[in-house]
Parts: sequence; structure tokens; C-alpha cells
Amino acid sequence: MKKSTEIQSLPIINISDGSEIGKVRSLVVNPEKGSVDFLTVEHEDWQISVRAIPFKKVVGIGEYAVTVEHENAVIDLNEIPIANSLVNKKIRVTDARLMTRKGQMIGEIVEFHVDDESGAIRTLEVKSKSDSYYLDSPHVLTWGKDIVIVKEDAAEYFRETLVQVEVEDISTPQEVVIMEEPVVRQEAAATQADGLKDIENRQMELLVGRQTAEDIFSLEGELLIPKGAELTRTNIQSVKEAGPSVFVELTMNIR
Repeated sequence: MKKSTEIQSLPIINISDGSEIGKVRSLVVNPEKGSVDFLTVEHEDWQISVRAIPFKKVVGIGEYAVTVEHENAVIDLNEIPIANSLVNKKIRVTDARLMTRKGQMIGEIVEFHVDDESGAIRTLEVKSKSDSYYLDSPHVLTWGKDIVIVKEDAAEYFRETLVQVEVEDISTPQEVVIMEEPVVRQEAAATQADGLKDIENRQMELLVGRQTAEDIFSLEGELLIPKGAELTRTNIQSVKEAGPSVFVELTMNIR
């Protein structure tokens, strides 16, 4: 696997003649597949059009360069509507917020790791104010421009260390918690409650100290937090009590 930052800015080398085609400018993410489908190319002679290399045309990604078989691996995105559409979606992953499908904010993505053979996004590196952890991509439901949505029990799969895990090796929640004994079910329920509390704590830590970018109103039109105000546990709690949609509005308007 490679970090996205390990790929960006690498020179792109044409194996057929040993020339440098350009440098990797950015990674183009396909939100439907959760993969990097193209690498955009930076070259001083290509200022007007956007050029890119389909990930499937990449021979290898090493420590010092990305290699391709021939210069014709580079395409003009204006001539490929699908590729151009992906670029315009601007799915950045890095700096996106991480949220469960029920609206719990659990961190910000600071890095992602890519399978250098297939382009699939394998792992997310997530940080809150006091924690750093890793989450495998099969727990992702939606790759959004600003927010990545994950399964509700994603916090139960946070890891403090990075390991290479194949998709099929990740146990589903059902495989982990399905038990017949009443005592075990009670323990599973307690674990789930602890996991929810942990998510709420992480969510609070992520927001406290940030500032609002816009006024935040209740559904009745009452001003809850003015623009530019510093977030505290008290005013965050008041927004949560105003309803899920108001809380999501807050998370979309912080800086």
C-alpha cells in the first residue's frame, strides 16, 4: 500500500525511452468504487488541458517514481467524459469529515492508503483532537466531497496501528456479535452502548474549540450559535438537542 502523499508529486517515467512525462499532480477518486481511477499529470507544457493517466495503465509505484509503459498512457480528460466527470466531483478524501450514517461525527480524515496494484482505497487514517486511528475502507458507505459516511459500528473497528487487511478478511458485525446465550447478548449490548458513548466523546472533542462559519439556527428559527463563535460543550449540546438536521448543519459550517 501507498499513502496518497507518497504518490503525489512523484515523477512519471516512460519505461520505453526513460523520459520523464511529468509529475503526479493529484489522485482522482471514483466515489462509486472507492478507488483511485486516475492520476492527473503536471507538466509545464500542458497548462490549458488537464492530462491524466488511468490507474490501470500504471506499471508500478515506487519510492522515487511512477512508471508507465509508454507516453500514450497519458490521456486528455476533455476527450474522456467519464474521467472528466470524476475530476469535477472533486472527491478529496483527505480533510473530509468522517460521520456515521446516523449523524455522529467521529473525526477527520488526514490520509488514505491506496493499493498500489489496483488503486483501491484500503485504509483511512483518522484524527480527532486526542486520538489517531485507522479504519478499513469496507466500513465506508459513501465517499462524499466533504463528508465520508461510515457504518454505525465503525468505531468498534478502529485500530491504533496500520496493518494490511484484505477486504474479505474483515469480519462483518453479524459474525462478531451473533450469539445465542442471553449473557453474551447483554455483553454485546453493553459493548455497543460503550461504542456509542465513545463516538459521542470523539465527536465532542472534534468540535470543541472550533468556530462557526455561519449562524446556526434551530428548526424554529431561533439563533443557537452566531457566526464566528467558539464551540463549547454547552452550545454543541444545545445544537444536538435541537435535532439531527441542525447538528449536521453545524458540522458542515465549522472552521
